[in-house]
Amino acid sequence: MRGQEKNQQNLFSYISPEQRVPKDHPLRPIRKMVDKALKEMHHSFSEQYSETGRPSIPPEQLLRALLLQIFYTIRSERLLMEQLHYNLLFRWFVGLCMDDPVWDHSTFSKNRDRLLSSDMATIFFQSIRDQARQKKLLSDEHFTVDGTLLDAWASMKSFKPKNPDDKAGPSEDDQGRNPTVDFRGAKRTNDTHASTTDPDVRLFKKAKGQQSRLCYMGHALMENRNGLVVDTMVTITSGTAEREAAVMMLDQIPGRGRITVGADKGYDCKEFIEDCRDLDVTPHVARKEKGSAVDGRTTRHEGYGISLRIRKRVEEVFGWLKTIGSLGKLHHRGCNRVDAIFTFATAAYNLIRIRNLTAQGYS
Repeated sequence: MRGQEKNQQNLFSYISPEQRVPKDHPLRPIRKMVDKALKEMHHSFSEQYSETGRPSIPPEQLLRALLLQIFYTIRSERLLMEQLHYNLLFRWFVGLCMDDPVWDHSTFSKNRDRLLSSDMATIFFQSIRDQARQKKLLSDEHFTVDGTLLDAWASMKSFKPKNPDDKAGPSEDDQGRNPTVDFRGAKRTNDTHASTTDPDVRLFKKAKGQQSRLCYMGHALMENRNGLVVDTMVTITSGTAEREAAVMMLDQIPGRGRITVGADKGYDCKEFIEDCRDLDVTPHVARKEKGSAVDGRTTRHEGYGISLRIRKRVEEVFGWLKTIGSLGKLHHRGCNRVDAIFTFATAAYNLIRIRNLTAQGYS
């Protein structure tokens, strides 16, 4: 029998978003971990907000919405608010009822930037990491460190001379919003030029033959058992930034005993090897063909080869952050803000990784 289409809509709905989300939906275990972390951050939130004035967006809902933006690669706040308006799954995850109004995109952006300007991203990341440790998913002996370039939210045309008398700018007959700029024959360095869009960014290239670009450098310290990130950092780009950040992150490992750290050939230098040994860290660093600082005391052990195989998994973290996490091109300016969003996006990666590991029964 053919069913009849009903154009008359029901006046009331008696099914909540909680009932509409399947019991086995992958966001359910992630929501439990996020709620636990946000509950632990209650006092930190209270210190960030005044007891008087107009109520803002609840920070718990704001961070959940930001996680959704990362999980589903939503490129703008406008699209995120649009999804929150009609997507019941998003409303359930954030904690909005069916009739709750959705925030204006500009209000969401201002509240988000205010929250990310503090240490909330670091506290959230550490809470998720502690939950992984409680589930016995973390190794406390074997780690991997690496860095990646993060393209800044600034164009090459914004990289202008610090001295206004220097030439190399738009032509006199082309002074529009996107002028034609001729840089041919002009030497541009970080000493003489700076970006007018983001003063913290630097011009850098990671290897010979590659083009120079305006970027930051993101660093990650990964444990080798399940590929979870245990520490992150964003720094100004330089030739020694990767090694310096690695030493800082290794030094901050709590309760550190004798550990190993895997790394690529870029870390194979005398200074880094000596710094690792001073921290009681065995450097499982890939050797250069000539002039390697890694000797037979390290390479003779079977664990050295294992570390070199596992260290490649850190590239999966960076690949996820740049594709799914939308960090292929930054949408924030300033080193502190970039550091916050990089840390928060890495926490989102850990959430998905923990969910997948626990579903498969790993420990």
